[in-house]
Amino acid sequence: MTTVALGRLSDYEVGVPRSVAAPGRTLVVVRIEGSLYVLDDRCSHEDFPLSQGYVDVEAAEIECARHGALFSLVDGEPLSLPATRPVAHYEVREADGQLVVEVP
Repeated sequence: MTTVALGRLSDYEVGVPRSVAAPGRTLVVVRIEGSLYVLDDRCSHEDFPLSQGYVDVEAAEIECARHGALFSLVDGEPLSLPATRPVAHYEVREADGQLVVEVP
């Protein structure tokens, strides 16, 4: 596992997806209120960046901009077609004042 530093919560604007490079993958990070949610930055339906999508802050969902597939930011599960497979999600924790995730 590799630890990826995400910075501080205040580095992120609420509801605005941001692409973050990690070793061997790209992540999408979304802030909703006092929490960060992290998924792989690739729609499971078609290899397209979720960071270019739209966030529903109230529902904690992200929509792929290409075909409209919805995913839960909480667990990466698909919530609408055309996606049928989940997107990997990662738990965020605090370490020495920084927010981090562990990626394989």
